[in-house]
Amino acid sequence: MIKNNENHNYKIYLVAFAIFAFLITLLDLKYIGDDYVRRVLNLAAIYTIVSVSMNLVNGFTGLFSLGQAGFMAIGAYTVAILTVPIDKRAAIFYVIPQNTFLAGIELPFVVALLLGGLLAALVAILIGIPVLRLKSDYLAIATLGFSEIIRIVFTNAKTITNGALGIKSIPKMPTMWVFFGIMILSVTFIILLINSSYGRAFKAIREDDIAAEAMGINLFKHKVMSFAIGAFFAGIGGGLLATLLGTVDPKQFYFVATYNFLLIIVLGGMGSISGTVIASFIVTIGLEVLRFFDDPLTLFGYNIPIFRAGFRMVIFSALLMVLVLFFRNGIMGQKELSWGFIKNIFSKKNLHKKAKKGGTA
Repeated sequence: MIKNNENHNYKIYLVAFAIFAFLITLLDLKYIGDDYVRRVLNLAAIYTIVSVSMNLVNGFTGLFSLGQAGFMAIGAYTVAILTVPIDKRAAIFYVIPQNTFLAGIELPFVVALLLGGLLAALVAILIGIPVLRLKSDYLAIATLGFSEIIRIVFTNAKTITNGALGIKSIPKMPTMWVFFGIMILSVTFIILLINSSYGRAFKAIREDDIAAEAMGINLFKHKVMSFAIGAFFAGIGGGLLATLLGTVDPKQFYFVATYNFLLIIVLGGMGSISGTVIASFIVTIGLEVLRFFDDPLTLFGYNIPIFRAGFRMVIFSALLMVLVLFFRNGIMGQKELSWGFIKNIFSKKNLHKKAKKGGTA
């Protein structure tokens, strides 16, 4: 019975993603003429990839990792270094010439993107071997420290990364389909993973690692696997961010970036893929909608003092606090969006209405 329900949910996810892909293509071709709107939606797709990968580690496996910004940086710089046209590199590396070996390499975007993800996963395995023996806050501090080390290395490796000046002239992807197509593939892979035997092992570790080990689950192997897969998709997200912005520099990967993704998975629900997808779009679009709060406002010739740079974050944080009060386990909790979930919502509403009618009668 459980297996039939899982298969039914797979079909729902695939149909939903197919419809979503069709709508995005239609919007991109016919209705979205504004580059700004397209850019925000593409950014939301990137945030979805990185947040879902973080939820795999934090929400489904129960590891408190804060290294997502570091893995994104690896993916972003890999794409930047390998895709910038060779004839433009001398102008970019004008202070210190680029490493002679890398200066002659130019790869297609897809190849560079996959290499960025694989390199992030490899680094995650090397870091994970000593670090994943830690638990709770100690693991969070260690992964956060790793993220900062990566950023500092990229700041100082000037012949490879151009240091604090960053790398510009990264070829941009002209269509939303690239971003949303990769997002759909990434989310689908993680959905299939968490519903496989490996995913059930991840959840068992999250619930009780001692009991999981007693059942024969290799804790260390599954923790490293989850950590590496999460890093791979974070690297993919970083590579997409590089091609969206057309430039990368170390300032983009401060540890604050990781907190944004942590906010998304907490808001969507730790252990919910559909909740994370919904929260990614809410946070990304919400921050842009509230951007006018950062601009000075004059009313009847009087400057409103609270409207200044950074005020939108105050408003946004207050709105999130209100939202969390109503949804204490996140928007979806540990549930997924399915026909059964939607039916339960409507059946509860109908029962509530009937109870009210019965009470008034």
